[in-house]
Amino acid sequence: MLGAMAMRALVWLKRDLRLRDHAPLAAAGAADQALALYAVEPAWLASAECHPRQVAWVLAALAELRAALAARGLPLVVVVGDVPAVLADLRRRFAFTHLFSHEETGPGWTYDRDRAVGAWCRAHGVAWQEFAQTGVVRRLRDRNGWAARWQRRMDAPEAEMPLAWRAAAVEPGALPTLADLGLPDAEVPTTAGERAAWATLEGFLSGRGRGYRRRLSSPLAAADGCSRLSEHLAYGTISMRCVHHATAARIAALAAGDAGERRFAYDLRGFAGRLRWHCHFVQKLEDEPAIEFRNFARACDGLRPGDGVAWDDEAQRRFDAWRAGATGYPMVDACMRSLNATGWLNFRMRAMLVSFASYHLWLHWRPTGLHLARQFLDFEAGIHWSQMQMQSGTTGINTLRVYSPAKQARDHDPDGRFVRRWLPELEGVPAAFVAEPWRMPADVQRRAGCVIGRDYPPPIVDDRAAVGHAKERLYGLRATRAARAEADAIQDRHGSRKSGLPPTGKPRLRKKAARAAAPQPGLFDDAPDPSLDGVAP
Repeated sequence: MLGAMAMRALVWLKRDLRLRDHAPLAAAGAADQALALYAVEPAWLASAECHPRQVAWVLAALAELRAALAARGLPLVVVVGDVPAVLADLRRRFAFTHLFSHEETGPGWTYDRDRAVGAWCRAHGVAWQEFAQTGVVRRLRDRNGWAARWQRRMDAPEAEMPLAWRAAAVEPGALPTLADLGLPDAEVPTTAGERAAWATLEGFLSGRGRGYRRRLSSPLAAADGCSRLSEHLAYGTISMRCVHHATAARIAALAAGDAGERRFAYDLRGFAGRLRWHCHFVQKLEDEPAIEFRNFARACDGLRPGDGVAWDDEAQRRFDAWRAGATGYPMVDACMRSLNATGWLNFRMRAMLVSFASYHLWLHWRPTGLHLARQFLDFEAGIHWSQMQMQSGTTGINTLRVYSPAKQARDHDPDGRFVRRWLPELEGVPAAFVAEPWRMPADVQRRAGCVIGRDYPPPIVDDRAAVGHAKERLYGLRATRAARAEADAIQDRHGSRKSGLPPTGKPRLRKKAARAAAPQPGLFDDAPDPSLDGVAP
C-alpha cells in the first residue's frame, strides 16, 4: 500500500509526442505510480485551424508512442474531452498528486484551457509543474539577452529518460478514430511519429541537406531540399534540442573535411540559424497572445476589409478565388492547390501567398490566416500569426515585402513544371507564357487549349494598380508620427537582437522605423530576407 507521501504522477501530453528528451516523462520516472494522458480536445476539433489530416497525423503518432511507452511499463490514456473534465474523471480512477507537462505557446483556446487547468489543480490540491520545451521563455521581461538564453537551453544535455516507470493500474482503452471524432476520412500519414522524425533528420544531415540554402526557395527543389522537420517540431515528435545537438555535431564533423564537406557545413549552418528564428517568432506570441487576433501596430486597425471595415461581396469574391487557387495568377494558384492537397509548402511560397492576399487582394490577415492554418499540417501558432502579420505589413517595423507572382514563377519554376503539375489546364501553354498566360495572343491560346476566361480565369486584379494602392496606403500610414512612435515600442518588445545584444537606444529604433516607412525602389520588394525561408524548416 502506498504511503501518505507517495507521489502519483500524471504526464499530460500535448505537442510533445515523443519518448526521447521529454522532461515531464523523465520527472514521472521518480513517481511511485505514473500514467500518461493525451486529451483530444473538442475546442481543437471545433477550431477554424483544425483539419482532419492534422488529427490523423496526431492519432498515428499516438499509436506509435503508446506502444513505446507500454514497452517501458507506462500506460497512455487517450480520451476525448475538455481537459479539466478529463482530469476530474481520471482522478476518480487514479488519485494523482502531481501533473507534469510541457509549456505550450498555442492558439488562444489553449491559453484559456491552461488557465482553467491551473484553477482546477489549485482547487484539488494537485501540484502542476510545467517544463520548457523550446527556446521560448515564459514571462520574459525583455528581449535583451534572449539569444544567449536560447543557446544555453539548446546546449544543455537531453533529459535522461527512465528505462521503466512504475505504472498506475489504469486500463488505457482504445484509441479513437476519425469516425469516432465525427471527422471525415483522411489519408493516414506515413510521416507521423518519432521514428519518422529521426529518420527525416538523419536523412537531411547525411546528405539531403546539401544545397539547402539554394534549394529551399523553389517549390520543386524544397520538397526534398528542406529539412521537412516542421511537422515533427510542431507536434513534438522530436525535440528542438535534439535537432540542435545533431546539427551542431554534423557541422563540426563536416567543417574538418574537404571543400565539398565544408560547403555542406555552410548549408547546415543556415539551417541551424532557422532553428533560432523558429523560437524567435514563437516568442512574440508568448509575449503578446493578442497578436493572434489584432494588429501588432494598432495604427493599422481598420486598414483592410475584415478589420473594422465591412467584409463586402468583393472581398468575399477575392478570398474565395484565393483559397481555391483560381486567381488567374498561375504561381499563386499552383501553390494554393498544392497546399490544399498536401498540407505542405515551402516557406517562400507561403510568404508569397500571404503577400498576394494582403497587397494584391487587400484582404485582412486574420481570415486568410485561418484558411492557411487549417491547411498547414505543420501549423505552429507562434510562427503562423507572427508571419501572417509580418507578410501583411502590420507589424509596423518590418520592411514591406511584396512578391511578384510572375517573378517568383520565373525565378523558381522557370520551366513551369510545378505550375503545370497543379494547374493541368495550363499543360499546353508555351513556357514563355506559363507565368503570365493572359499575355498569350488569342491564336496561341486556342492552340494551347487554354482560352483565358474559359479554361483558366483572367487575373483577378491588375497587379501594378493593386500593389500601387497597397503601398501608397501603408507607406503613407507608416510615415505618420503616431505610427513611428508605436514602431519604437514594438521594436523594443518584439524585435530581434543581433548577437543577443540590447538595442542602442530609441533614436536608432526611430531611424530603423523611418527606413521601413520609406518607399522602396521598384514596385515589388521581393528581395531575400533572412527571416523568411525555413522559419518552420
